[in-house]
Amino acid sequence: MERPLLVYTTFPDAETALAVGETLVRDKLAACVNVLPGMRSVYAWKGAIEHGSEVVAIVKTRTGLSDTLAAALKARHPYETPIVLHLAIAEADATTAAWILSETQAPPVG
Repeated sequence: MERPLLVYTTFPDAETALAVGETLVRDKLAACVNVLPGMRSVYAWKGAIEHGSEVVAIVKTRTGLSDTLAAALKARHPYETPIVLHLAIAEADATTAAWILSETQAPPVG
């Protein structure tokens, strides 16, 4: 049986994250996208240390959609190099797992 998967990414603002998240949910690539504003980031980028304000988005999907979701996320993302981290789920409540699987499309076979 396919398992739930969380995908972690960041956006420059909540409006962008919510817009991309809504598209992913409408396209059945995600059951839910949680948008958490107020994050401050320090990161290395092109040889410099940068500081910025971002929002975190946690995408709830299924393992079979990981590549399709990553491609859709990158296609809609405003960052040159968006962060897309796939976080495997060791266990999930059966009801939660069933909901995620029912709200996302099964990937094509073969």
